[in-house]
Parts: sequence; structure tokens; C-alpha cells
Amino acid sequence: MTLEWDAAEYEVVANPHVGWGTGLLEVALERRPLVGDEAAMDAGCGTGRVTELLLERLPGGTVLAVDASGAMVEAARRRFAGDERVRVERWDLLKLEVEEPVDLILSTATFHWIKNHEKLFNVLASALKPGGRLVAQCGGQGNIAQVTRAIEEVMGEERFREHFAGWRDNKEYADPATTKARLEAAGFEEIETWLHEEPTEFGSTEELTRYLKAVVLGRHLERLPEVDHQSFADAVATRVAAVQDPPVMDYVRLNILATRRRES
Repeated sequence: MTLEWDAAEYEVVANPHVGWGTGLLEVALERRPLVGDEAAMDAGCGTGRVTELLLERLPGGTVLAVDASGAMVEAARRRFAGDERVRVERWDLLKLEVEEPVDLILSTATFHWIKNHEKLFNVLASALKPGGRLVAQCGGQGNIAQVTRAIEEVMGEERFREHFAGWRDNKEYADPATTKARLEAAGFEEIETWLHEEPTEFGSTEELTRYLKAVVLGRHLERLPEVDHQSFADAVATRVAAVQDPPVMDYVRLNILATRRRES
């Protein structure tokens, strides 16, 4: 079942994600600049903030922006209303089908929400032209380990425990070597995969609480009565802040640069 998002709140708090997407895109384009008329895809576009940055580099190009969340798709459609260069569609990336393959796929903070990376990379390869590029960043091995411990401790508290019976985390924080092997098997070449730490500081426990509710705790809050949403998020943020104040999200990003294998 697709997780639904509060798109308006995500728009406000997701500054770290925009920075990650911008940074990796700049690295990729330094190595192989765009002509400016390419067809691109933003896979997991959210409200479209990174899509806007991609468009700036494609004055004569087009972008297909896709997301699995209906709320995100509606927000992105409002953002790009009247811009004929952008088409926004709702897709589960594991079921993605495109009418015409694209030259570039950009993705930020999305792949770790998808458990089946083998299938994901096969689908993305099919959506790329031979020689087309995949530029992606997501949570990698060790991502938010400290925050995850805090979440698990709060889930285990007596007041919340019954709501998490049978809980299974649906995220995949992959390592570079495994990811490279999966990309090779899916038909990619010129593959670079690496991790880097991206500790993200918040100004207060209250600021972190707001971020956690909008970005991290969606699946957890789905299991709880609405009356408990704030107290659950408060408890997690308080535990994180107890380790370091101002509180820090211990992000680890998995970076992916790859090219769809060219036809021989």
C-alpha cells in the first residue's frame, strides 16, 4: 500500500532533500554536461522542488515528473500548471511504463522506500535510452541509525507497543557494492556508487518533531490513533535530542551514477 504524504507540510520542511538532489546533479553534470534539450524524468518528484532545478538545466528539454503519492502529484501539477515542458503522472516506480524512453533519470530520497531494488533498476533501465543516465541519491547503509534506535525504543513503550505488533520496516538502506551489482545485472555500465554522511542539524526539538512527522514517521503514524501522533513524534524527537542538542538526523546517503548499457 502506497504511503500518502502531507504534501503542504513536506514542501515546507524538505530543504535537506533539495540540497541533496542539487548537489548530486551538479556532480553528474560536471562530468558529463547536458546539451539542454534532453528528455528527463524525476523519479519520486514529491512537490516538484528538485524538478524545478532540473528544468533550469533543460531550457529546450522536457521532464516527466512521477510520484506514487496522489497528494504529491497534485502539488507538483499545481506547481507546473501551464508549463508545457513538464508532465506530472502518478506511478508506482515498480510498475512504471513510459511511452518514450528518456535521456536522464534523476531521483532524490526515493529508492530506499522501495524494497525490490533488483526490479526497480530493471524498470528504470527500460525507461532509459541506450546511453541514458541514472543520477540518484537515497538513504544508504547506516542511514539514520541513531534516529531508528530512538523510534524503536518509543515503539516499545507500553503506551504504543500494541499498535506495532508484527511491525516490519519497509525501507531498504543498501550498500554501494550490492547496488553496483544490481545495476550491472539490470543492464547499466559506467557505474559509480558511494556513501557519504550528511548529518542534518535542527534548531530545536520542536523543529525536529515537525520534520519527523512529515518525512520519517508516516508508516508509524498510520498505525496509531490520530490523538497519539503528536505524542509519538515528540517522544522520538526528545530521545534524539537527548543524544545531541541541538538534535541531529544522522543521514547517510547512497549516491548512484550509471549509464544504461549502449547497444553493440
